[in-house]
Amino acid sequence: MTAHEGIESAPSRDDSAPSGNRVHHVRAGELDGHAALSGGTVGSKKLWMGLVENPPSSATDNHHHGDSEAGIYVVSGHPVFVYHDGVQEVRISAGPGDFLLVPPFVPHREENPDPDEPVVVVIARTTQEPIKVPLPELYRLTETGAR
Repeated sequence: MTAHEGIESAPSRDDSAPSGNRVHHVRAGELDGHAALSGGTVGSKKLWMGLVENPPSSATDNHHHGDSEAGIYVVSGHPVFVYHDGVQEVRISAGPGDFLLVPPFVPHREENPDPDEPVVVVIARTTQEPIKVPLPELYRLTETGAR
């Protein structure tokens, strides 16, 4: 953004404006659990966005996010994203500043192999609320979504 000399902008205090007709501001520390932007927090219709921290030496279960795409931005730490390409598990190591895309229904898991440093990521999903479907194993997604 560009700041113009002599011009200030302040957020509107008019909460009577329709929800879909104003910018919503969620300040640091005001997250509702992991959710920053969702149907429940700001009335979004197609977007969920939040902050997730994975502790040192941890891993999520195998899962997918249903019909939702997930965009991930690594804030800190060195997460490993694991999925199955049909032949073997594929491990993608990421670091601060990296972006990742997890397409709909793709089984995966996130790992934090570091014994000391947590991983912090910002996640955006194309549903207004998070979807997480646990799976017993990783497998390659077929065209129909069935194994």
